[in-house]
Amino acid sequence: MFQNIGEMFLLFLRSVKALPLAWRQRKKVFEQLFEIGNASLLMVCVLSFFLGGVLALQTGPMLVERGLTNYVSGLVGNSLARELAPIMMSILIAGRIGSSMAAEIGSMRVYQEIDALRTMNIDPVHYLVMPRVIAIGIALPMLVTFSILVGWLGGAVVAAATAQIDIPFRSFFSTLHELVEVGDVAHGVFKSFCFALIIGTVSCHQGLVTRGGPRGIGRSVTKAVVNSIVLIVIFDYVLTRVLLD
Repeated sequence: MFQNIGEMFLLFLRSVKALPLAWRQRKKVFEQLFEIGNASLLMVCVLSFFLGGVLALQTGPMLVERGLTNYVSGLVGNSLARELAPIMMSILIAGRIGSSMAAEIGSMRVYQEIDALRTMNIDPVHYLVMPRVIAIGIALPMLVTFSILVGWLGGAVVAAATAQIDIPFRSFFSTLHELVEVGDVAHGVFKSFCFALIIGTVSCHQGLVTRGGPRGIGRSVTKAVVNSIVLIVIFDYVLTRVLLD
């Protein structure tokens, strides 16, 4: 475990060191941005809308019964912005994009394409890892910002349509504007950027260390997704603790 953590940390440092060469790999960065961002947009919309709706449906009636109707939108808004949107979107991207990265690089490793790159004096970190880390580091915070907005919309629709809550659409967003600050959204976006670096580094590392043919590729994909989710949850606590202090 500690060896893997050390290798992932060194891989991340090598990717950061290669950032001045990012312009040369801009085509691969844009390809990955499209794959991560545009291709994931529909799933993000559906998940975020119903996440906001479920949150309003679960907490709204309880708050209304206790005379705290004005806090429904604040609870939905802050919960989505600070915690639920970054965590859920990161887990979604880890499962969809992280697995794809690990499988692609793992296949190249098994079929000796990475060795061919080294033979041509091309650094695999510069050519394969760095563009993916940059792309996911840009795309995931953008997806999380969009997710927060769609989640708020879902919460407002459910709050207006549910008889036990019955908060008008305009009142929901008026109170939301008062209770949720820009810093709350920035809190979640910063978290998502850190999670993006974790997903990119872990997935690429698992691909690079793949051994054993197709079965090894399957193991690498599984490890990439599981390790990413575990590290996301651990770092979520650490970041929350640091940002709250």
